Amino acid sequence: MRAKAWGAGEALVVVVVACVSVIPAKTQEKAHSTTTTIATKKAGLADIDAHAAEWLKESDVPSLAVAYIENRKVAWTAVYGEQSPGVAATGKTLYNMASLTKPITAETVLRLASAGKLSLDEPISPFWLDPDIKDDPWNKLLTPRLCLSHQTGFANWRRITGGVLKIRWEPGTQTGYSGEGYNYVGRFVENKTGKPFDALAQKMVFDSIGMKETSYTAKEWYAGRLAVPRGPKEEKAVDPVATKWNAADQLRTTIGDYAKFVVSVMHDEGLTGAIAAERATMTRDLVKPETLEKECREAEVVGHCTVTAGMGLGWEVETVNGVKILDHDGSDWGVKTLAMFVPSQGIGVVVFTNGENGRQVIRKVVEALYPNRLYVATM
Repeated sequence: MRAKAWGAGEALVVVVVACVSVIPAKTQEKAHSTTTTIATKKAGLADIDAHAAEWLKESDVPSLAVAYIENRKVAWTAVYGEQSPGVAATGKTLYNMASLTKPITAETVLRLASAGKLSLDEPISPFWLDPDIKDDPWNKLLTPRLCLSHQTGFANWRRITGGVLKIRWEPGTQTGYSGEGYNYVGRFVENKTGKPFDALAQKMVFDSIGMKETSYTAKEWYAGRLAVPRGPKEEKAVDPVATKWNAADQLRTTIGDYAKFVVSVMHDEGLTGAIAAERATMTRDLVKPETLEKECREAEVVGHCTVTAGMGLGWEVETVNGVKILDHDGSDWGVKTLAMFVPSQGIGVVVFTNGENGRQVIRKVVEALYPNRLYVATM
């Protein structure tokens, strides 16, 4: 979950206006399936039920959606608060995924590679070359793998480099979080296959998994279902709904659909064994000694305390005292999201919020459902 420390935040321009009114969040829906069989997980759900409204109010977050995965199956989902002022959030509420869009984009590319439609290591330049870097010899080094593992050398967004796409260092030699890299591989996939990227995602991922309420772009069925973000006070709400696909941001979905997606990833559906293993392999460890020391101190871990973390293909790969965890978070203006899962234990947690302070709530949810103090300290 260190992606945010590498520049993952997708800040948007906001306008200062009158203070937005705050309506206390109330538990509106708790759509639980069969109760979990592990006592600690029952306690976690009970803790969330008991405190969700309080957490939302104190963090000024309108709503919270949670899914818990156990035995590689969706055990339950729960939704609390309001998707917009006076409108209850439900299992049908559509949340902006922010950077949780990226794992879905990566999955589309990985499934195409597994089907033999492309290679993760082929040069992108014969099929797509952004005019901004046409004279840079490093453009020939760009591959789908480097885009999916954030090794392109691009900034997160080209607005950071004066509105011009630039390769700031030799691709493949460093890690630098980049939404531009995901859009770059999306353009490559379109040109290579001759099909729109969002149509490929629909076929390869959404339809295959049964995600019927997920889209990169606005649909008629969005009406009345969008979770409206809440940013800092006195700032006008920013709620862009994409009319063109963005491989890195703004995908809309429900808590149930994204939980289905995580379950599919946990089962390695649609992937060859080799590509599934590569997805869960860390490119390079990005944890600095001083960061590890701080996390161990915060978690009050006595004795053995190790954390490694780096990008795989579409997911961050962490190893916390020997336990591998795949996760990714998302951050737009007034939007904070998270998905994490532990392959060896078959468990996972998905959390959506539509508030600027959503990370405070997300951390409390994870503490309740995956009470690993060292992992929580990395958040």
